[in-house]
Amino acid sequence: MSHAMACRLIGVGVGPGDPDLVTVKGVKALRAAGVVVVPVMDTGERGRAEATVLHHVGPKKVVRVVFALNERTDRARREAAWDAAGQRVAALLREHGTVAFATIGDPNVYSTFTYLAQTVAPLVPGTVVETVPGITAMQDLAARSGAVLTEGTEPLTLVPVTAGAGVLKEALRGPGTVVAYKFGRQAGEVAEALRASGRLGDAVWGSALGLPEESIRPAAELDGSPLPYLSTLIAPPRRDGGRGGKL
Repeated sequence: MSHAMACRLIGVGVGPGDPDLVTVKGVKALRAAGVVVVPVMDTGERGRAEATVLHHVGPKKVVRVVFALNERTDRARREAAWDAAGQRVAALLREHGTVAFATIGDPNVYSTFTYLAQTVAPLVPGTVVETVPGITAMQDLAARSGAVLTEGTEPLTLVPVTAGAGVLKEALRGPGTVVAYKFGRQAGEVAEALRASGRLGDAVWGSALGLPEESIRPAAELDGSPLPYLSTLIAPPRRDGGRGGKL
């Protein structure tokens, strides 16, 4: 690649898993890039981003790069994996000029792309970082379940439950709809928090959205059993039922 041309690293949101939910702009970015990087765990199995990408580009264009996506306790191991991934992507940028990184959901919402871009920037000075937005799991779950995320002046609060259910309990005490990501391992605590806040009856959860193993259920059916890690919860506020009541 000519050194006069700036390298481009593009984070492409590919949605929650349904290949039909990748935007037209996202598909164009994937196909125009020199290579498409997909994150994989060190165990090697195909991730949701990779499976989605392969519906739109050929396998020869896809480069699998290991990230410690399942590492929650060993920070040094996680950082080392990010550094190694950054070096790999930096080499691909120097070779191809434009690299797309496929991330589930949206690249600016709890995405590994953030860490990758921060790592690559000093390795390949002058790299232009861009993002293509993607459909988020909360949008897909709302569409599939009929849950309304917001009305009128209601706020919307999005929390990850990876560090425990405390952040969710605090959010449920506030106004508006609360969305919880990655709550599967704390399903019992989440059910209790919903019950205590009076939101259990209207809440809904889902996992594997748009995939054959999709599950969308009322939160009232949560029995404390662990759920898939990438489970999403929507807990609307109690509404008066009147049209435009929150305007």
